[in-house]
Amino acid sequence: MYLGDEAWPDLGEYFESESLALIPLGSTEQHGPHLPEGTDHLIAEAFAREAAERTGYLCTPTVNVGVSGHHRQFHGTMWVDPPAFRAYVESLTRNLTYHGIDRVIYVNAHGGNVQHLREVGARLRAEEVAYAIEWMWDESIPDLVNEVFDQNGPHGGPKETALIQHLHPDLVHEDRLVEARDGGIASVAEADTRKFGSRTFFDAADNTTNGVLGDQTDATAEKGERLFEAAVDQLVRLADWLAEQEFDDLMPEDHV
Repeated sequence: MYLGDEAWPDLGEYFESESLALIPLGSTEQHGPHLPEGTDHLIAEAFAREAAERTGYLCTPTVNVGVSGHHRQFHGTMWVDPPAFRAYVESLTRNLTYHGIDRVIYVNAHGGNVQHLREVGARLRAEEVAYAIEWMWDESIPDLVNEVFDQNGPHGGPKETALIQHLHPDLVHEDRLVEARDGGIASVAEADTRKFGSRTFFDAADNTTNGVLGDQTDATAEKGERLFEAAVDQLVRLADWLAEQEFDDLMPEDHV
């Protein structure tokens, strides 16, 4: 069920019987010369909508702009400051609790959002308002990602390229895959920006001149479909597990 497609009287039955919602979140930021700036939010929405379709759980509209200031040197990247992002997501989640939702899965596809989503979830749980957890598609199937690609990226690499080839092939510049590979770097390690145990880089541009990592030529739509199906299965299983839990069991333990 996609919230944005429903009329309000038709949502009442869901809120009476269910207490879980999926919130897709991503970014609008550079993903190299070959992928659209909407890569992350397109991926997040696809996972959330498909999981909702398969389970009947509620999927909210997508949060399209995230914490992406580290990509600001590249044309068109949009971002919000971390405190604003956290405040927005927390407010959005509290809004859902007003309707009876008390558990949320942040279906996330942007690494820059992770720590902030976890912080929001921790705060809501500490106040016993809701149990909100972050889910990242590639972290749900790490062995498969490593099996499919010799060098998976991460940013703008073959795993994201393959997913967009599968989900939105018309948005991929197939004629620029070699350019993306040759103009970027294979991994952060090759950028030589880790010094004596410290990360000396702050922005994507500190590591790669075209904004991406990995071998984009290793991506195919078939690989993307394989990744998508495997990760959707994990998300569905997570949602079913969470829906079955007693709310009190999800809340913090009492002080020892």
